[in-house]
Amino acid sequence: MTDLAWLDAAVTSARPQAVAALMRYFRDLDRAEEAFQEASLRALKSWPENGPPRDPAAWLIMVGRNVAIDALRRESKSEALDDEDAVSDTDDAEGALVSRLDDAHYRDDILRLLFICCHPDLPSTQQIALALRVVSGLTVGEIARAFLVGEAAMEQRITRAKRRVAQAGVAFETPGAVERSERLGTVAAMIYLLFNEGYSASGGEAHLRLPLCEEAIRLARLLLRLFPSEPEMLGLTALLLFQHARSPARLDAAGAIVLLEDQDRATWRKDLIAEGEALLDKAMRHRRPGAYQIQAAIAALHDTAPSFDATDWVQIEGLYSGLEQLQPSPVVTLNRAVAASKVRGPEAALAMIEPLAGKLSGYFHFFGLKGALLLDLGRAEEARDAFNHAISLARTPQEAAHIRLHLDRIEKADRAKRKASGRAAKPQSVEK
Repeated sequence: MTDLAWLDAAVTSARPQAVAALMRYFRDLDRAEEAFQEASLRALKSWPENGPPRDPAAWLIMVGRNVAIDALRRESKSEALDDEDAVSDTDDAEGALVSRLDDAHYRDDILRLLFICCHPDLPSTQQIALALRVVSGLTVGEIARAFLVGEAAMEQRITRAKRRVAQAGVAFETPGAVERSERLGTVAAMIYLLFNEGYSASGGEAHLRLPLCEEAIRLARLLLRLFPSEPEMLGLTALLLFQHARSPARLDAAGAIVLLEDQDRATWRKDLIAEGEALLDKAMRHRRPGAYQIQAAIAALHDTAPSFDATDWVQIEGLYSGLEQLQPSPVVTLNRAVAASKVRGPEAALAMIEPLAGKLSGYFHFFGLKGALLLDLGRAEEARDAFNHAISLARTPQEAAHIRLHLDRIEKADRAKRKASGRAAKPQSVEK
């Protein structure tokens, strides 16, 4: 890991705790975010030289708090704090803070911030977008891609959400049990999208953004402590565990994407799979099926199959069909088409996805799947067009490189045809 990579990982991991604590201190979203950003800049200056502190979150909270207090004093024309070097020298203060900020304290702060961002005064899409931006620090572009909308539209959505929170005078306290239950669905959706962002690495990273996945799992487990008998929270946590269990095999040594059928299943994390199975079994006993439970069941079938060829695609297609009825979505239909291609062939799958062309015109995976199905049907030129479109929508070098493999395969077949055609057209000698 490079010098900047370890620093970025430490700051990213500490962000939820730090922003949540700063929010509790100042009860102002913008001020908490600004204080954290300034503390992060000082970490960028200090940590490479002095090494990481014992508790990065405590360090960022202390420095961010001092920075924000300094700003408040300047705004009120009062005397400022000491200079930057003095403010940043927090070794002693950090030690005292660590002794007070245990895991339970962090947990309360983060859950408080999550439920504040998911306040019912905001539309649900604004709630989720605000939580992803404030709690987890995703960029506007990353959040926009998760919602399949433009960055400008998402920027406006987040700005409006912050303004409404400020104008509504939302109480910066942990909501009661009833309010938490009412907001649970939105908080769960935010955690789900956070995990997906880390899993897909849509920002163009050369490696999976594992800290985001791990943070999403941590938040899901925290919610599970509050709602231990809620089937959908059990299902969501199981789903994330099943997906994360495959992370060690998803990229090869060169950073290239490894498809599910080619992954080394021996490297999958059996501990996470076992934990996911236990949670899913507990959720299903409640007999209240939901979208997360169905997705977890699909992931479980993949994770527990002894091999790719032994995967129960019939059951997976059936589960996707149920998910489609419960939560209609073009992406769900696209995923069902993958299973359908294994069960009923590429032609049936292609017929399923053709009506999705308009809704998924900017979606990389739509054109990737379309190209693969067309190639299986021997329609190479149409497949080439679909793959070229997919490359134009690729979000990472790994996605683009994967599609180029298909294009190279088509080109190789074309060269072989031209060579064979040239031999057939070559004049034959005639014996006299």
